Amino acid sequence: MRDRIAVFTVFALNGLAIGSWATRTPALAAQVHASPGVFGLALLGASVGMLVAASAAGRVVERFGARAVVAGSTGLAAVALVLIGFAPGVPLLAGALFVVGASVGMLDVAMNVAAVAVERRTGRALMPVFHAGFSVGALAGSLAAGLAAGHGWSPARHLTTAAVFAVVVLLPVLRAVPGSRPEHAAAVVTGHRAPIRRPVLWLLAAVALCSAVAEGAAADWSALLMTAERGAGPGAAALAFAGFQLVMALTRLVGPWVHRRFGPTRTLVAGAALATAGFLATATIPVAAVAYVGFALAGAGLAASFPLALSLAGDAGKRGDGTGGEREIGFVSALAYTGFLAGPPIIGGIAQAVGYGAAFLFVGLVAALILPSAVAARRSRRREEARAGVSRAASGRG
Repeated sequence: MRDRIAVFTVFALNGLAIGSWATRTPALAAQVHASPGVFGLALLGASVGMLVAASAAGRVVERFGARAVVAGSTGLAAVALVLIGFAPGVPLLAGALFVVGASVGMLDVAMNVAAVAVERRTGRALMPVFHAGFSVGALAGSLAAGLAAGHGWSPARHLTTAAVFAVVVLLPVLRAVPGSRPEHAAAVVTGHRAPIRRPVLWLLAAVALCSAVAEGAAADWSALLMTAERGAGPGAAALAFAGFQLVMALTRLVGPWVHRRFGPTRTLVAGAALATAGFLATATIPVAAVAYVGFALAGAGLAASFPLALSLAGDAGKRGDGTGGEREIGFVSALAYTGFLAGPPIIGGIAQAVGYGAAFLFVGLVAALILPSAVAARRSRRREEARAGVSRAASGRG
């Protein structure tokens, strides 16, 4: 159990870091005296940092091992949180957000590689449970941020406390995180092609990308839909995303049972259908109660998409000695993070032109794309396995 607890804790700390600073944006904007437009550009630094780091994270983890990267990226994220809290102006805030985004992006790939290692050791599909840890951490960070703001804590005091807490919690579990030694030497003997040349990884990246766009839309725009078009007050509007996040976390906790019972592809297909139905109901039925239910259904439907996409990517990179998958997870993660960059301006543009309901209609269509991508990924993987079997047979005859 030690490695499972350790990896769950790392996922929770990642969520805690994001939940801590993201919910203090009003105070940070006031601290650096930024207009909404300028502050939005500063926030873009975090997304760019995540994308840049994820592009290189697979090779870094392959070279140094998941445990070392978890330790280094968590420490860097803690430093960046402190810098965000003390940033006196927009340029320094944007730089600090870039650093925290890069460190969180690196941590994200490393912790998923460690999670795949635990799955291989136990023979169980535990990735949804680990991602539930991220949801729990994000929720805890958000609640703690609300308490800090309510008691008049400055961003500097609050984020410094959060940074120290993260490091203190990580230290006792770090030794149990899998991936203590570099495994890049094994890469020399693998017969796998480069990730960019493998259709199955592009299809799994499409699953993760669509999930990222849909999750980001719920986080960024659910409250605005509720207040602008469903008649909810600011406090009640916030409950839409809270319900989305809570149902997603609870669904992820039962993910291993669902995965064992139905398999990964059926789980992805059913989840995509449920998420699509939830978003479409939210978008087309102008009743606040329906919107709350729709967001909850979407949270349940999307719960497995991102975790299973990364788990399947790691499985696609597994080598004969039981190692591998670092570059494949990094590749899928990097493509998925483009959703955090492209999603907000696209959805915002639709909302500006034709309203928030139409924007969430678009989100529902994006969620629906998970279904054909998951089915095509399974077929592509089977074709790869068939070709590998033919190749081994020919080699044996030779």
